[in-house]
Amino acid sequence: MKRKLLYLLLAIASAAQGATPDTGLVFAPDLQPLRQQARAARVAAEVLTRYHYKSMPLDDALSEKIFDQYVKSLDGEKLFFVQSDVDQLAGYRTRLDNAILEENLAAPFAIFNLYTRRLAERFTFARTLLKSGFDFRGNETYQISREKEAWAKSDADIREIWRKRVKNDWLRLKLAGSDDKAIAATLDKRYDTSIRRIGRVKSEDAFQAFMNAYTMAIEPHTNYMGPRANEEFDISMKLSLVGIGAVLTEMNDYITIRDLLPGGPATLSGQLKVGDRIIGVAQGEAGAVTDVLGWRVDDAVGLIRGAEDSVVMLEVLPADAGPDGKPRRISLTRKKISLEEQAAKKTVLPVTTGGVNIRVGVITLPSFYEDFEGRRRGDPNYKSATRDVARLLAELKKDKVDSVLIDLRNNGGGSLVEAVELTGMFIDKGPVVQQRAANGDISVQSDNKAGVAWDGPLGVLINRGSASASEIFAAAMQDYGRGLVIGEPSFGKGTVQSLVDLDQLANNSKPQFGGLRLTVAQFFRINGGTTQLRGVTPDIAFPMVFDAERFGESSYDNALPWMQVRAVNYPASGTYKDRLPLLRARHVARVRTDKDFQYLQEDIDELKLQQKKNLVSLNEAERRKEQQAREARVAARDQTGAVATNARANGSRTVTDKGGASRDDGLQPEERNLVSELAAEKERKNAKDFFLLEAARILGDEAGLSKSRPALAVQVKPEVQ
Repeated sequence: MKRKLLYLLLAIASAAQGATPDTGLVFAPDLQPLRQQARAARVAAEVLTRYHYKSMPLDDALSEKIFDQYVKSLDGEKLFFVQSDVDQLAGYRTRLDNAILEENLAAPFAIFNLYTRRLAERFTFARTLLKSGFDFRGNETYQISREKEAWAKSDADIREIWRKRVKNDWLRLKLAGSDDKAIAATLDKRYDTSIRRIGRVKSEDAFQAFMNAYTMAIEPHTNYMGPRANEEFDISMKLSLVGIGAVLTEMNDYITIRDLLPGGPATLSGQLKVGDRIIGVAQGEAGAVTDVLGWRVDDAVGLIRGAEDSVVMLEVLPADAGPDGKPRRISLTRKKISLEEQAAKKTVLPVTTGGVNIRVGVITLPSFYEDFEGRRRGDPNYKSATRDVARLLAELKKDKVDSVLIDLRNNGGGSLVEAVELTGMFIDKGPVVQQRAANGDISVQSDNKAGVAWDGPLGVLINRGSASASEIFAAAMQDYGRGLVIGEPSFGKGTVQSLVDLDQLANNSKPQFGGLRLTVAQFFRINGGTTQLRGVTPDIAFPMVFDAERFGESSYDNALPWMQVRAVNYPASGTYKDRLPLLRARHVARVRTDKDFQYLQEDIDELKLQQKKNLVSLNEAERRKEQQAREARVAARDQTGAVATNARANGSRTVTDKGGASRDDGLQPEERNLVSELAAEKERKNAKDFFLLEAARILGDEAGLSKSRPALAVQVKPEVQ
């Protein structure tokens, strides 16, 4: 009870501190730049000006680009600023370069502070609309995206936009079955949470937003990472960290356990379970407890992580306990945690084609991860995507698979070295990728190791989310004729980034400046082309789920152009080109009668129509009619395929009714019951993956042709190009 009372008093005090007496508006105090941030900006500018592939002087012209990028990153949908705000901020358009060079970040912080103030104002206004409810009998419409619209001319105009936004939020919950009282409570809590989150924004958030506006004004894939973001990137590459092995989320102001990692201290202790809430953290069993109620997740994680074999003490409120429940104290010893969920995995899919039974081994690779430091130290057990794939290939050989499919969907890339080495597992020596430096010099990255890990039929599955290192590998397999590329055209990121530690440059003894992911080169295929902008075009294409103009390299207005260099000599190790027409014909014939693909195409068409229309009705009767038509259509489908496609097409979270129909629940993730949310997530993961199944069938066709018509499977070595 004391803890609950203390929390309420703190909440009231913080609200009073930032409230204006006439409106009750709560806003965060203005943020101020830290001295080390101004210095870090200057050091970063020196690196960007000298070493970026697309080097640009930091002058007034670039300042204007930074300003536009900064405002867009803060309010891309034009929901917070009005025209007078933009006019007021326009005085900073040519002063952001001076802010960096003179180490005075007052200007970018002034922009950010106005942004947070407007956020608080808009959400506070949204809460006032909940008192009277809405009439849904009229013919109003709500605009889904305002990205291409002009700024609202006045406060009255922006309030009208927000009135319709809140009305749409209300209608979604109403259509999901909630009554008016529950809807008002849900939305009031949602908007209040947004306001309170604004109050937890820190100077590092403002600084990182500004610095990324600077880097991305030059080119889309150069990024600034503060010390904490730098640490997270390092974890994502080596797939390990030191901690307790718990995945945390924020729910109703509580730091809540969302998952426990196998083999981690939290799991092995047997004292924690999903849904438990961490309300206090101490360093060591005798350390002072820091109350983390209402904290940001990243701040709480910073306390819980620490040195290996050190002790962290947690105060935990059990999942089934109320706010007045008695917390438990749990001591855990931090250990190195391996993030195996994010590592390569394998499975075997049996398919039958032409009366022939084929076993397709699937290796899913989420990223091209590599423990750079472990490799440099010579650690024999360092984490590596290629090493993991090699192990899985050996296991698949024992499983006696006939073909292998490398699933690179949504693999955004990673280590260039790993991409080259993975390619080398499927070719017997040869060039893999070309790199062009800023001065025009071209170098070639090659596989110099003799032998292959797998010489059988091979496929590569990609989608629009496959980028960078994924595109290098897929392109090499295609150029060599070594593997059949299947799926959507890839992202189109043909640039190479290098990591720059700003603290090392400045000789800082402790991390305070962060780092840069700096674009230093452009990569080219061995045939001389590049994946930049155009991506890798599959040999057998699947329907495009993502709009290429909204997602992918071509969606950036300052992406590097497509270009070509001279091809290098490379011996093709095999060819599937002679079988490609027949494989395409079989695929087309199969999907023509495949309901999953028919449903998917229907949903893609519906999504494109909705995006083009960019409006939804705020008339309840009309929305119910649309909902009923959609539910009837989905209910008539094969449920295993329909849920995945429909959820993607209508752009909202769906739940499944007992009748089999799929509908929008109108809720945000933190508003849902954690148990049901995790169950739904598990159901989605286990849902039928018809793209993967069709890719396996295509490889089954190829392997079947090889078995039934050996002449077609002969590896042909064309003349060296």
